[in-house]
Amino acid sequence: MDADWELRLAAFDHLTRLRDRSGGLVALADLEAGFELRGERIPLFNRYRGIWRPRQLGAEGPALSITTTPPRLGKAPPYDDQVASQDDRFVYRYQGDDPDLWTNRAVRRAMEAQRPLIYFYGIEPGLYDAIYPAYVVGDDPANLAFHVAADVLGYAPIAPGSDPAQFAAQRGYQTVSVKKRLHQHRFRELVVRAYETSCAVCRLRHAELLDAAHILEDRDERGRPEVPNGLALCKIHHAAFDVNILGVSPDRIIFIRHDILEEHDGPMLQHGLKEMNGTALQVPRREELRPNRDYLAERFEGFQAA
Repeated sequence: MDADWELRLAAFDHLTRLRDRSGGLVALADLEAGFELRGERIPLFNRYRGIWRPRQLGAEGPALSITTTPPRLGKAPPYDDQVASQDDRFVYRYQGDDPDLWTNRAVRRAMEAQRPLIYFYGIEPGLYDAIYPAYVVGDDPANLAFHVAADVLGYAPIAPGSDPAQFAAQRGYQTVSVKKRLHQHRFRELVVRAYETSCAVCRLRHAELLDAAHILEDRDERGRPEVPNGLALCKIHHAAFDVNILGVSPDRIIFIRHDILEEHDGPMLQHGLKEMNGTALQVPRREELRPNRDYLAERFEGFQAA
């Protein structure tokens, strides 16, 4: 095994340990700290460059990682990586507009040498989802972009002379699955932050018990992973919202379904649901982050028909 492969496999193993320790996502500080290999510290990431190649891989070696920055509330991300789409690859933009810039050459070299890299996808400031192994499967100079796919075959080097096309279907399937995960991670972090880590119905402030509920569902073409299409809800109220036990009117008043109001049960039903009827939804302070009234109206029609 050559030194390039040794470094990549060590990076993947280190990331696996980080993810196992943190529950899936990795912190910026850990990525910049990197790992040690043969007595040298090797960062996984550089916050000032979206494309990273440590010096150990050589002046013309393949890139080790690429990065999409985290979204910021109220601002579109700088790259449109089509996370909410069903495309079987990511579109990753060149750095700058020069295809021959050294960073772009490093990504192109990873494609030519069929070397896997790491795709760090920003979920929120300081927190990333690490997609690995990822392969550069296309170069589109006309649109200043690379095409990147996740891999399902593990870390093993591809045998010399193998046809990359034989892996295309498997990588496409895995990429779609990864996009779904990223879509949910990003949506949750943006919505929960916008609602200041508080359930919009009951004000519960335990982050581990909060979800981001879609107003319009994912499969709706308007159901984008944006804050105005979401509500921060605790798990009980998210479930109630999904099955139309709880509805929210366009003027942000909470309603509980009539048959539930007439039901007699324990304290959860009484205090957790029935007492919420007629109360006002808590919304973000910033107007542009508040729930879309048209979306609420459409969703409320479904609640009333239930």
